[in-house]
Amino acid sequence: MGKPRGNPRYANGARRRAIRRRVLAAYDTCHICGKPVDKTLPARDPWSAEVDELLPVSKGGSPYEFRNCKLAHRACNELRSNKSIEWARQAVRGDAGIKATSVPFRTSTW
Repeated sequence: MGKPRGNPRYANGARRRAIRRRVLAAYDTCHICGKPVDKTLPARDPWSAEVDELLPVSKGGSPYEFRNCKLAHRACNELRSNKSIEWARQAVRGDAGIKATSVPFRTSTW
């Protein structure tokens, strides 16, 4: 059996739409920049509401778990991509102190 094709976020569209509705109802501010999100803006607007996965799908996160999803502006979500949230917050503020690939990892002592 091969690898599933397509975007895993929409493999179960009904479930993803339910998570989106729940996230839109639960949150009012972007978890990246901290500013309010206008939920009435059209989908292509840079400041429209999007669901962002805390642990990106490309790194094994689930697009269907509410605790892995937060509200973000489209522009903030695109800036973050699959980088760390700390990096995205600093990039939004204009800080240059953290590298995009910086992720806190625990290493063994042996």
